[in-house]
Amino acid sequence: MIVWINGAFGAGKTTTARELIELIPNSTLFDPEVLGGALTHLLPAKRLAEVGDFQDLSSWRRLLVDTAAALLAELGGTLVVPMTLLRQDYRDEIFGGLASRRIPVLHVLLAPAETILRERIAGREIPPDLPDGEMRVRQWAYDHIEPYRAALGSWLTADAHLVDTSAQTPYETARHIAEAVRTGDVPACDIVQTPEPTAETLAAGVLLFDEQDRVLLVDPTYKAGWEFPGGVVESGEAPARAGMREVAEETGIRLDEVPRLLVVDWEPPAPPGYGGLRLLYDGGRLTEKDQRPVLPGPELRGWRFVTEEEAADLLPPVRYERLRWALRARERGSALYLEAGVPV
Repeated sequence: MIVWINGAFGAGKTTTARELIELIPNSTLFDPEVLGGALTHLLPAKRLAEVGDFQDLSSWRRLLVDTAAALLAELGGTLVVPMTLLRQDYRDEIFGGLASRRIPVLHVLLAPAETILRERIAGREIPPDLPDGEMRVRQWAYDHIEPYRAALGSWLTADAHLVDTSAQTPYETARHIAEAVRTGDVPACDIVQTPEPTAETLAAGVLLFDEQDRVLLVDPTYKAGWEFPGGVVESGEAPARAGMREVAEETGIRLDEVPRLLVVDWEPPAPPGYGGLRLLYDGGRLTEKDQRPVLPGPELRGWRFVTEEEAADLLPPVRYERLRWALRARERGSALYLEAGVPV
């Protein structure tokens, strides 16, 4: 498993993590900062200049999941990960990726009072050989207090096990966390577990429309980007029925009739993905009572009805092309065959 120690910059995560691995048997410290440092040597300077934080690099988030899984496969036991995560979508992507590998994550938040946090930042040692160290270390921490406060007021308090470290030393904090882990007071994060495919997959999505003919999109917790309601077709399951099942599971909406096929799209393999067939069905126009889906917390974080133009800003390019051609097929009344989002 993973014990993820979250908190504002300057909250004492790394110091506490070093104490914690002495208290949890067969535990190892894994600091994802190392991956960020490696990417500064691997990625072009132009790409690095486009982001203000290495967490904004999709390669960093993917490497974090892959490296954590590899370390646990190599060492077993527990990984202690001290890393600030203040964006819920990044938390969902990373924890969802770990969940897909059947790795439970225990999320702990170090939450000293803000006055204490500012005092600790002010007293933080700056490496003498670090260029612009004052700006890069201390000011960085100050600048992230506001995003931390915003996350604390929304999703963080509902998700993580809070530890008030205002009057605790790192060792006392580590003892508290170790005991909470031992007794089960820190539950595993409730993130949906979607096993990663090991071969090509068949997936069925369903387009649902409101009275203005806008299409329903949902925001999954377990992967980046918006999506249509739907999912992978299970062994022995009819694809259209799979789409109906996924719509019911994801939104609480139960379709009375089997939806009409709009698009068959062959998605080519793009490592680490395997590709496969992607089907889109027309679920029809929802009634007024169905216009507010009921979303299961672990799987979806949001939903919205959008126009075709609005969908272009939310969907990954190939997924948007799939939607675009599905809407044309709906208008024409005949299904289309696509390869990588392009009609053939």
